[in-house]
Amino acid sequence: MQMIGRAHETTVGDTSIAWGEMGSGEPLVLLHGMWDSHRTWRRAAPLLAERFRVLMPDMPGHGLSGRPDAPYTLTWYAKTLLAWMDAIGVKHAHVCGHSYGGGVAQWMILDDRARIDRLALVASGGLGREVMLGLRLATVPVCGPLIAPLAMHLGTPLMMRVATGTFGHNEPEEIARFARITRIPGSARAFRRTVRGVINPLGQYMQTWQRIADVESLPPVAAFWGEKDPILPLRHGLAARHRMEGATLSIYPRCGHYPHLDSSVRFARELAEFLSDPLRPCARLLQ
Repeated sequence: MQMIGRAHETTVGDTSIAWGEMGSGEPLVLLHGMWDSHRTWRRAAPLLAERFRVLMPDMPGHGLSGRPDAPYTLTWYAKTLLAWMDAIGVKHAHVCGHSYGGGVAQWMILDDRARIDRLALVASGGLGREVMLGLRLATVPVCGPLIAPLAMHLGTPLMMRVATGTFGHNEPEEIARFARITRIPGSARAFRRTVRGVINPLGQYMQTWQRIADVESLPPVAAFWGEKDPILPLRHGLAARHRMEGATLSIYPRCGHYPHLDSSVRFARELAEFLSDPLRPCARLLQ
């Protein structure tokens, strides 16, 4: 798989992390979602790199990174990515996470708030119970282990071709890349453990609201959401905006779960404006 920008590989603990880098300036870490890779940022990253040092890791269990025999919980991902930042010499950064990557970004704040300058959440997990049926079914005992490899190898590539509005209108070569990556040994195990770490048959049981009060001071927060998202509904973003004073929400009409792909120019502009605004206040949790 071709890496975006300058390609790197860094060993962190018992795994390797492949990551791409573009631009210069303040560091901006972009975190992809579940069973995805850093290439989800391929349309927005070059635009963001005009103002920031864009760092795009493949999270362990995904893309070209390692697939260790690990728990793949939010805590494990957050600690591993903070250790990766240490390993590449980044003391603190803006962090932008999509879907599951948004959940990991929130857990990074819970683990070490001082490392995160500003937080951007794109159709983020961890903000409500609802989640698409397929992910809930993947956690059902017995049938879950059967569903996971079928969903990865057959179901998702098919849906990327059919439900184009949901998945960001991917190019044929990107769908082919995805199919090849999911066949790397250890991918299905990482997927199953990642899903079970946040979802059960009733939905997302791990939510940031359960622990966010532990953070003494939140960073500035902005959310970005597709109006037609069937995977993580827009109402999660609306609820988050109402629960956090100072947080903002950008809504993308006619977009599904990937507004950063389907409206990349607008997304990159609005994300850059959020990250650069000297008057943007820190978010504050409302009781």
